[in-house]
Amino acid sequence: MLQLSFVNFKPSSYILVEGTEATDYFFIIQSGHVKCYNEIPIAGIPPLTLGPGDFIGVIPCMTGQRQIQNVVSTTPVVAIMVKRAQYPELIMKNTPVAMKIVRSFARDMRHINDQLTKLTLNKTNVSTPEQIFAAAEYFENMGMYMAAAYGYFQYIRECPSGMNVATAQQRFGRLKTRAMPPYIEASTDSIRTYPRGAMIFYECQHGSDMYIIQSGSVRISKVVAGKEVTLALLKKGDLFGEMALLENLPRSANAIANEEARLMVVNKENFNQMVTTQPQMISKLTTMFADRLWTMQRQLTNTQLRDTREKLIDMISLQLEKQKIPFSKETYHTGFTVQDIMNLCVIPQRDQYQAMQLLQTDQCVHIVSGRIDVPDVAQLIRQAAFYRKQNSKHVTD
Repeated sequence: MLQLSFVNFKPSSYILVEGTEATDYFFIIQSGHVKCYNEIPIAGIPPLTLGPGDFIGVIPCMTGQRQIQNVVSTTPVVAIMVKRAQYPELIMKNTPVAMKIVRSFARDMRHINDQLTKLTLNKTNVSTPEQIFAAAEYFENMGMYMAAAYGYFQYIRECPSGMNVATAQQRFGRLKTRAMPPYIEASTDSIRTYPRGAMIFYECQHGSDMYIIQSGSVRISKVVAGKEVTLALLKKGDLFGEMALLENLPRSANAIANEEARLMVVNKENFNQMVTTQPQMISKLTTMFADRLWTMQRQLTNTQLRDTREKLIDMISLQLEKQKIPFSKETYHTGFTVQDIMNLCVIPQRDQYQAMQLLQTDQCVHIVSGRIDVPDVAQLIRQAAFYRKQNSKHVTD
């Protein structure tokens, strides 16, 4: 039987402290209000006031990562403590609780996606089907003809009276004979395989499918002002596309097969059935969303690092930390290339040679055939944490 405990907090009590170890529980506020904030303000994550029905501490609880914010009571607070092991049973008895958490995660991820684009390129996109044409044009210029053909086709479908329809029709007709994209039409296949460089969906495209990677990798990106910003590199077990499914809004980013990718497709009907019949699956989904949010918030922190070498080391550390596997003293082969990490850090093309030179001289990593090996993972993670801490001091000075 599900037995939840109630905890009382006096005004000005620290409920959670940023940087401390993760707990195996989170709270649902029953009464009162709390303030959530970062000791060193992070662009895009303003202080937040939460009240009855809101959740605190879900991300550290579900991910096992350190606390990401301070949470302080501003009034007397009564909160329900939910242990991680109790979450599946809670879902079974109260599905709306889980869906409120999942939908709030989706909303936060969309907001952070926009912030990452703004901070890296100092610009944001206007959400319009014309963005599909602009991105398709970018990928054609980059020689990614399969992705470009898919984009022109989707633009014609999404915006049949758009200002660039005639041009899109002409370019699609030329490119489809050169590199016909897979799944260009709607498909009911629950398992799909995309070759390297194929577009799975475009930013601003409508769609309600969510994808879980069975093998290979997928790049999530935005194209802004003729430049591509890599938001994430996803691998086996990761999911994406959930925001369109949950919010019924156009896609917020592009998804491209970074290497041949085999994907399981979850549509809205399947998802709704999962919610009501498979609490363990929803529990896993919550954990995956929490992992994504933790990663994205760490990426926001990475954007504040100004030293190129420190930024690269911190990004490598982030990729290792989010894998959450035990690391030995033996050299660890990350599988990431230097180019992957530079793309995640949005290092301009003109600065990439110098950035590679800086990384090659760093004792925390070894570069072998363009790929990154780490001789001592724990040391690299400690070093990255030191860089972030030093940078935070500069921010407040």
